[in-house]
Amino acid sequence: MNATTVDLKKYRKTSLACYLGFITQAICANFVPLLFITFHKIYEISFSQLAIISTVFFFTQLVTDAICAKFSDRLGYRISVVFSAITSALGLIGLAFLPDLLPSHFAGILICVMIYAIGSGLAEVLVSPIIEACPFENKEAVMSLTHSFYCWGVTAVILLSTAFFVFVGIEHWRILSLLWAIIPIYNIFNFAICPIEKLVDDGQSMKMSEFFKNKFFWIFIMLMVCAGSSELAMAQWASAFAESALGVSKTVGDLAGPCGFAILMGISRTLYGKYGDKIDLTVFMMASGILCLICYLLAGLATLPILGLIACALCGFSVAIMWPGSISISSKVLPRGGTAMFALLALAGDLGGSVGPSIVGYVSQRFGENLCAGVLGGIGFPVVLVLCVLLVRRQYKKAGENNGTNQAV
Repeated sequence: MNATTVDLKKYRKTSLACYLGFITQAICANFVPLLFITFHKIYEISFSQLAIISTVFFFTQLVTDAICAKFSDRLGYRISVVFSAITSALGLIGLAFLPDLLPSHFAGILICVMIYAIGSGLAEVLVSPIIEACPFENKEAVMSLTHSFYCWGVTAVILLSTAFFVFVGIEHWRILSLLWAIIPIYNIFNFAICPIEKLVDDGQSMKMSEFFKNKFFWIFIMLMVCAGSSELAMAQWASAFAESALGVSKTVGDLAGPCGFAILMGISRTLYGKYGDKIDLTVFMMASGILCLICYLLAGLATLPILGLIACALCGFSVAIMWPGSISISSKVLPRGGTAMFALLALAGDLGGSVGPSIVGYVSQRFGENLCAGVLGGIGFPVVLVLCVLLVRRQYKKAGENNGTNQAV
């Protein structure tokens, strides 16, 4: 066994920690929404307050992304990512107790959501550069594979939580919250001991002023906004769209909508993770953008429910490469970007993730609560994404050639 193989083998612990980091993020983002109706019944929390829970979660992530852009390099990856696992675990554990201990059940839920949203935001920013800094070959494929674990996490949260509610009882949801907390607790120790490399040497990272003066950085920001919008505009509305616009039951809507979306998204990222070395990333992203556009059009115009459901699920496959692919392109074109760049990209992605669903909801309301019209309102995001990839494709290929030359030397 040669030295390179031995060196790479030790980074399997890093990969495992990053996989679990994305699974933890999936738990934080998707577990509480499954309990909205339960909270409404047992705590008498209004639907408008329930909507605030999701808003607080994503807003806290946005704030965490912004803070991380400034301070994470100073604190170091290990301290920051261990803190991410700690806060994720504390939030999930607190959810089992705090709402019943405080006079306001709603305030207890919000506090817990804010705590684990900090962990989720840190994971979103830090896991990608940690993987990027590992000495793996074909980092684009490795990045896609790593991000696929968020999709598998979403699928697991939906399916396992549903099974728990059916066989154990939804009244025991507090136990399930504690069970989900085991994953970030275990990952505290993973991140504490796994090898973590620096993405950029001390003092070599680009400064904020350099980012803002670089024309490619702004294209990458637009890429991430479109990636987040394309993904979440469909993902956030998939269940409601399937149930109301396509006329299927809630169970079918949940399984064929968000769950089908997440499964096909995970399959796409896993496939690229395995065969990405044989596929040009920019070509795959442009093809995915075109497929995404077709899915939005089919979902919005289909008269048969089965075609709309297929479009919803297939959209998950089409958007899968957009977020990790945008990160990989950015990292290759701006290799000195450092953690600040990853944080700003995550901030842009989260911004797109809030703008996309909002546009779908706004357009739907303008057209008389017509979700089909709302879905059609999102067709601009994949179009702009394809145009942005075209603008950076030459620079990306040039950066790859230069990197290959440097390695050869």
